[in-house]
Amino acid sequence: MAAAAGVSISTASKALNDTGRMGIDTRERVKRIAAEIGFRPNALARGLLSKRSFTIGLLTNDTYGRFTLPVMAGISEALVDHGVSVFLCAIEDDPALAQIHVDAMLDKQVDGIIATGKRLDRRLPVDLSNLHVPVVYAFTEGAPDSVTFRSDDAHGAKLAAEWLAKLGRRRLVHITGPEDFFSVRERANAFREAADSERPVMFGVWSESWGHDAVARLWSAGGERPDGIFCGNDQIARGVIDALRERGIKVPQDVSVVGFDNWEIVAAQTRPPLTTVDMELRELGRQAGLTVLALAEGRPVEPGIRKLPCRLVVRQTCGGDALGI
Repeated sequence: MAAAAGVSISTASKALNDTGRMGIDTRERVKRIAAEIGFRPNALARGLLSKRSFTIGLLTNDTYGRFTLPVMAGISEALVDHGVSVFLCAIEDDPALAQIHVDAMLDKQVDGIIATGKRLDRRLPVDLSNLHVPVVYAFTEGAPDSVTFRSDDAHGAKLAAEWLAKLGRRRLVHITGPEDFFSVRERANAFREAADSERPVMFGVWSESWGHDAVARLWSAGGERPDGIFCGNDQIARGVIDALRERGIKVPQDVSVVGFDNWEIVAAQTRPPLTTVDMELRELGRQAGLTVLALAEGRPVEPGIRKLPCRLVVRQTCGGDALGI
């Protein structure tokens, strides 16, 4: 390849790796010719020279992939242009299996590990605090003095409550998951602050059937009935909408509904399509990927928890075309 470009091997290497001093024309010519002839740098040789493997391990107990897959997509998106590959190890909740996978990652000399999971308030069942490679946590509880990325659940709940208020909804209810989840408490507290401290919060489970049951309780209790319902996840919201439809209550004309997660396989197929809070997991993964890369390259990174803002995706259950907004 160097001969084709009319430069030395050293110059070609520097041009392809954006290092060293040379003219812009020379660097661009080397890259152009490399692309034309389909040249690919030898990854093993590159690793030996830099003492890096250009691989990152992703460790998760979210075997269903609801949270891990978008996080991984963001990580891959962030690292692909840096020539870094990501390989995923699913560990269930098995400490022995987790340790086997960690040992395998270290044997492969990964440049770093990203740990992710299915709850913000639970650690993976393996100790990652004293490894000789950098570890970054994303959507799971991190070790002390680590770098941890998480969605700002309070911000997401505030977005939902404020949007419902903007639509003129005043009788709000929050139907959500188990109270022992950290994210549930964060969302519930933010909902109360943004809506009204007296507005009801109903704790239950993460399922459509719970959304259905919660509406049954609200409508059988008599008295004031809600005109706006904020749900702790999209599955609960789907159950809520089905239960309202069975009672002849129109969404969004009579009651507006907001979910949480923006799980598109659920939100887009709900009838009408569901307005919901997106946790920006792809961006969370992207930030985690860039951070573990910085640590692998020896750049300083301040430890601590980074909360990423959420985003409200407005569809027909409370806005969008249905209300002409």
